[in-house]
Amino acid sequence: MGATKREWTRDEVAVRILAGESLIVYNDQLLRIPQSWLNAHPGGSLAILHFVGRDAADEIDAYHCDQTLAKIKSYVIGTVETSAGIWEPLVPPIMTGWVRKLSCDGKQAWHNEATPIPSETCSEILLVEHDSCLLQTQGPTLSNLIPPPATLSLKEQARHSAAYKALHKRILDAGLYKTRYITGYGPEVARYLLLAASSAVAYSYGWLIISAVCLGLLWHQLVFTVHDLGHMGVTHDWTKDRLIAIILADFIGGLSVGWWVDNHNVHHLSSMATVSLHANLNEHCYSDPDIEHLPFLAISTAFFNSLWSSYYKRTMVFNRFSAFLVSFQHKLFYILLGFGRFNLYANAYGFLWRKAFDHRRAKGGRWSWWLEVIGVVFFWCWFGAVLKGCGSWSKAITYLVVSHVVTSPLHVQIVLSHFSMSTADLGPVESFPHRQLRTTTDVICHPALSFVHGGLHLQVTHHLFPRLPRHNLREASVLVKEFAKEQGLVYAEFGFISGNGEVLSVLKNVADQARIVGMVADREICEAMEKKGQ
Repeated sequence: MGATKREWTRDEVAVRILAGESLIVYNDQLLRIPQSWLNAHPGGSLAILHFVGRDAADEIDAYHCDQTLAKIKSYVIGTVETSAGIWEPLVPPIMTGWVRKLSCDGKQAWHNEATPIPSETCSEILLVEHDSCLLQTQGPTLSNLIPPPATLSLKEQARHSAAYKALHKRILDAGLYKTRYITGYGPEVARYLLLAASSAVAYSYGWLIISAVCLGLLWHQLVFTVHDLGHMGVTHDWTKDRLIAIILADFIGGLSVGWWVDNHNVHHLSSMATVSLHANLNEHCYSDPDIEHLPFLAISTAFFNSLWSSYYKRTMVFNRFSAFLVSFQHKLFYILLGFGRFNLYANAYGFLWRKAFDHRRAKGGRWSWWLEVIGVVFFWCWFGAVLKGCGSWSKAITYLVVSHVVTSPLHVQIVLSHFSMSTADLGPVESFPHRQLRTTTDVICHPALSFVHGGLHLQVTHHLFPRLPRHNLREASVLVKEFAKEQGLVYAEFGFISGNGEVLSVLKNVADQARIVGMVADREICEAMEKKGQ
């Protein structure tokens, strides 16, 4: 790990980052993350790279169990010099388009994959794909690491962070990390068995629509438990949770829990804040893969800049075709969500294909990848047999569509908690709790109907404590509301109907802007043609 230094100044940390090291601040300690762990990190490398040069203590504590936290000391290379106990953050190189890649000589070197562009918000850094024709320098400079002017007070954000740590201790002391296997998952398992049996019985009697609806409801409900397992929120053991998740997600649902974890971690750390679009990388709403839906949807006019996605490693092109579709997005919204599961298949299988050639596997990466592939093949064997048994192509297609459209409330649930909230990036100064409360909202729901939302209508508390067992979120949310009130922060929540209205309003506002963009483009083309004809 290199020699341990007693105390590092901010300038010294910056110099080492520019030299290619991944340095992160954790409780006033400086961690040096080696390339080997970046490759093997179960949460993906982006979850680390977006916190280089920053204090990631709250995020690290929220996402890791005690056993993992105990291993952190092996990466400590010293402490950092702070001002009144507060670390002044640097901008992670990836936020300005700089990443480390293997060069022709087999060594790691800086590569500029995207270029910052001006934005309406001074603290925001938007990225577009780097022009390969431009001369590339040797790497980022000190100016790339200096944050833009911030509207937030670093001292106030540190106060929020300290209060969050105290809140986290209250959550722990209350025993809310203990899983309710009987009272929590007991009814869940009974519900799964009932839906599975109902689907099978209805199918045997030839009641295909009823069977398809029950199967879709089963998939819809199973996803919530897979979500818990992906966060290690059930047994709290990675291997056990991953095995159960693969059975439910891959063998029964035909999806990939590996893809979901990789994608969802970035969403949590980015949560609607725009980087080069997260992930909770929360630097830019455009670093969150859960809101990257061009050419069909855009929740901010920032996407009109054809932004670079640091997650998908591609440009989200906004052209005349995109402008046309986005101009109708508020009308197509529910239709698109109705077929959302097919998009999950595409993303999941694309992820498994890429991982087939990725030898830098995370913990359990090899056996879990093979098990996922086997699970997906098994799914299409049994589901294919179900479709074949429908008796005709028309009935098979109807069964396929109905069973998949029934799962669409899941996608509505996800967007309600985020699409209507702020997508502005307030820079690396913003604290973890402030960012989560600003970009997330709850959906008000009667306790008796919470199973419809999978308990995840309490998104604010879930985003603050992602490993918290789902069935304890309601109790924990009481403490979170007290915390928000004490800190002068807004705890957003609205009803299901009004929430849909908020989302549609956001989509329509962006759609109107896209329509104007399209009209301007058409006018420019007409004028160009007129000049050419003269």
